[in-house]
Amino acid sequence: MADELVVVSWNVKNNGGLNGGDVISILQKLKPDILFRQGFSEVTHAGKIGLHGAGTLLGMTPFSTEPKKGRSQNPVGVLVNPSIFEVHAEVEHDLPWRPILQVKGTFVGGTRPLSLLSAHLTHFDPSIRQTEALRITTVADHCQSALVGMDANSYPHRYRDEVAEPIDWGFAADPVHYMHRTIPGPDGERISDMRPSEILTGGKAIFTDLAHYAGTSLDQPDALKPTSNLWRDDQGPRQRTDWLLATSDVASALQSVEVVDGADVARLSDHALLVARFGLAELRYIFA
Repeated sequence: MADELVVVSWNVKNNGGLNGGDVISILQKLKPDILFRQGFSEVTHAGKIGLHGAGTLLGMTPFSTEPKKGRSQNPVGVLVNPSIFEVHAEVEHDLPWRPILQVKGTFVGGTRPLSLLSAHLTHFDPSIRQTEALRITTVADHCQSALVGMDANSYPHRYRDEVAEPIDWGFAADPVHYMHRTIPGPDGERISDMRPSEILTGGKAIFTDLAHYAGTSLDQPDALKPTSNLWRDDQGPRQRTDWLLATSDVASALQSVEVVDGADVARLSDHALLVARFGLAELRYIFA
């Protein structure tokens, strides 16, 4: 729709392997104006359909972080529709395992800035995830506006609102995953790591969790569908670990959130993809 801004976030490791063209086909049908990517690689299994190749095929301008020796070799990326969003600056937030990418710009014809962030929180260390979440909060300091797409590798803190079956960690068969995704609880028993969610969307709510908002305030319960793991059953039931977050001004224009987890998506990635739709005219007015 002409008066709609389509935002997509998807973790596809190595662009879906040798099926990178199938990833592009799915994205072309969605016609994103802003695309947050995690898990891609410009070289590993990606062939000619790395991030920049994807940008060309999708008619989008790509931006990505640069892998560093001794750290994750899977960067994060942001792609934008240049007819809608004009980029003025690119910032790479250097962190212990994987950087966070911040792209700063304005809606075409507007003057008020908006930051777009793609993040893939560390999978193996809850303490680093806490640091990464705190780093993300800085982009909203001094009333700055931001929209974030991320694989959080952790869990929503308002767990009673979730539709996913809670994890009983006593029955999760993967011991490494258990240590990566849990933290010591008040009684000594390990509990699900929900600290990034609480930092980002708890307390005085620096960010709005768009799926939670859609599910609880816009009467869209399917927005809260779990997003991973679509492949494995030894890590407990699927959970909502992929999030779209926004400052309240951006969130006010939200129309819907959809979790896309059909067979075509599950064949390519162990993560569902997220689609958020916003009123474009409303955003243009807010960011005039």
